[in-house]
Amino acid sequence: MHKSALLLLALGVSLSFTAQAAGELRYGLEAEYPPFESRNAAGELEGFDIDLGNAICKAASLKCSWVETSFDALIPGLTAKKYDAINSAMNITEQRRKSIDFTQPIYRIPSQLVGKAGAGLDATPESLQGKTIGVLQGSIQETYAKEHWEKQGVSVVSYKDQNLAWADLLNGRIDASLVMSAAGQAGFLSKPQGKGFGFIGKPVSDDTILGSGIGFGLRKGDAATKKQLDAAIDKVRADGTIDNLAKKYFPGIDVSVK
Repeated sequence: MHKSALLLLALGVSLSFTAQAAGELRYGLEAEYPPFESRNAAGELEGFDIDLGNAICKAASLKCSWVETSFDALIPGLTAKKYDAINSAMNITEQRRKSIDFTQPIYRIPSQLVGKAGAGLDATPESLQGKTIGVLQGSIQETYAKEHWEKQGVSVVSYKDQNLAWADLLNGRIDASLVMSAAGQAGFLSKPQGKGFGFIGKPVSDDTILGSGIGFGLRKGDAATKKQLDAAIDKVRADGTIDNLAKKYFPGIDVSVK
């Protein structure tokens, strides 16, 4: 074995070099959640997280690449080293911290119910009793609905893709869907199919389940990537990139991490 390799082993340093060492950062994402991430008519990735990810790579002098999977497979894919960081509107929660690490929080979006306008519903277990609520599988909205509503007689249906939940809302199979408000607005309410629908009640709250904000998921113990990305996040926050992207994709929504 080469002397330098032996030295690395002696120092306890892994010989499996990271993608960042080669100047590339592989992001994992689920690309069916506009305005955060989706594909346009030309098949190109677009959205807040795509622009944010590219800006952070630029600030860190890294080349970006993207690996797609379902949302509930993002954490297993990260731990299996299929990519280096999760960039897919993933909220930082204590439950997720048991499996992975995170960068610092980058932005925050409230979660709200979307349903028929004038249906007389509210985002409470009493109002939703006997109703059916759709959620994205593996999301904090799923965890919230199961913890706060399902135990009180509310049916909760999980979907691999939020678009499937919108389809079932339109055909009456579910009464409402709990989503991040920006996703509800851009992905459904602002489209022709969203006519006659709206937000139901106030944003739900539970910091333990809903987390401290959205960041990039990292493998446990990957301190080098965390340091590199946290520094880049500081740069894009300071130069106004995050605020400018928020105005573009989430007009009227305060995304600051308090």
